[in-house]
Amino acid sequence: MTSALGIHHITMITRKVQANVDFYAGFLGLRLVKRTAGFEDAMQLHLLYGDEQGSPGSLLTFLVWEDGGQGRVGFGQTLEVSLAIDPASIGFWLTRALQAGVRTEGPTDEFGEPVIRLKDPDGIIVKLVGTHAFSDAAPHAAPGIPLEHAVRRIRGATMLSEVPEETESFLASHFGYVRLDQSGSTRRMASASGDIIDVRDAAGFWSSAPGTGTVDHIAFRAKDMDELNQTLAALKSLNSSTTNAHDRKYFESLYVREPGDVLIEMATDAPGMTVDEPLEKLGQDLFIPPLFMRDEEDVRVALPQFSMPGEERVIYRDLPFVHRFYTPAEPDGSVIILLHGSGGSETSLMSLAHKANPRATLLGLRGRSTEEDIARWFRRFADLHFDEKDIASEAEAFAAFMEEAIQAYRLDRDKLSFIGHSNGANFLAASLSLYPEFAADALLLRPMPVLTHWPDADLSGKRFTLAAGETDRRREKASTLREHLLANRADADVVIVHHGHELGLDDVELAKRWAKGLSTTGLA
Repeated sequence: MTSALGIHHITMITRKVQANVDFYAGFLGLRLVKRTAGFEDAMQLHLLYGDEQGSPGSLLTFLVWEDGGQGRVGFGQTLEVSLAIDPASIGFWLTRALQAGVRTEGPTDEFGEPVIRLKDPDGIIVKLVGTHAFSDAAPHAAPGIPLEHAVRRIRGATMLSEVPEETESFLASHFGYVRLDQSGSTRRMASASGDIIDVRDAAGFWSSAPGTGTVDHIAFRAKDMDELNQTLAALKSLNSSTTNAHDRKYFESLYVREPGDVLIEMATDAPGMTVDEPLEKLGQDLFIPPLFMRDEEDVRVALPQFSMPGEERVIYRDLPFVHRFYTPAEPDGSVIILLHGSGGSETSLMSLAHKANPRATLLGLRGRSTEEDIARWFRRFADLHFDEKDIASEAEAFAAFMEEAIQAYRLDRDKLSFIGHSNGANFLAASLSLYPEFAADALLLRPMPVLTHWPDADLSGKRFTLAAGETDRRREKASTLREHLLANRADADVVIVHHGHELGLDDVELAKRWAKGLSTTGLA
């Protein structure tokens, strides 16, 4: 058994990073103490909030699945997260929620404590619990929240288990929690540090599914590596579903699923959040794990950007396509619109486009037509047999997106250009020919024509660079597309690069030359 230090952190999954920051740093007043790229997946942003010092026991962390799929809360998952406030602060938080337009339930009495229930922007239930515990906490001083009303730290969490007796025994045996009380189907357990885990009997409840709006795992504290290793050895002796210990820079950790299938982590207190940033600057810089440092710039471009409360930010509009902006530190006013290939996403071409023009604002879109669970821009019936009705429908939606985006984001039509790859390049060529009023200079990587009857459109003054792969089996299709574009009075050229259908370094160099050509015509 561990030294029963209680909860280290709770990790959740969010769909919209800006709304998440506004809620946890803005409304709740927690301190953003760390922003990192993922240790397993560098293209996944990870945010950590906490008290003034980023102390173990205060940390709420979020994996950012920007515009990702919604999860489902069920057994084998955590239902609620609770935060400790002073009991006298209940009125303050009810008033603050009313002023901010945040819906509340309560206050109610749970195990003798006043509780307000809120939902964060992803629908995760957050409870504010009035308790006299943790009087020695060091809360963060946030604008508009007097220190005496500030969130102190994590109070606890509610786990849904089909085998509550086994879950209770597991928490007692390996993490030092003891039963305090029981109310209905909920068993309250507490650690020596004072935080609580409520184990709720979820027999007959529906199963859980991972995704945004859910809790990924709860992490309990280990005093040091010796204690971590002792717990690891004890769990292995039970033939449990443990993994090896992981170095997460700010703590060492291990993972296990308890008998009710809730994912649990154990994390050491040291070295802590100040290992790479001084206390006064916590959370200001983005950390890239060493494994991904070689691709650091690519990672920074792909991760979603956000602003702290009160700072200027991109206000995203509800438009026909999921989309993502990347704004460089010194934008030159040009905007490159990016359409990914089959199975890609709105960030797939951002690295290439950023290398082509580091000062361009990038606007990546995600195709809406899915095939075999991958994102595409239109359906296909068979190889080289495309659903042209779907192409026409999606092209109409793309034209609507362009019109609304130009208005909503105040884009300069004269400074727009496009890059598309494979399925995205094919769709782009067809869409700009169907709606030539939105046409602009474009780089089409591995393109081919996808319409049986090519529309008659005036593309005068528009330059299309078509990159065909030397070993691509559809290489000659690029020349066929070029003939269509030339017939529509566009300036179109085919360039052969030393690759197949995939993208490579030659495409990056071509993109640089293409972007430089834009600047010579006054676009950038």
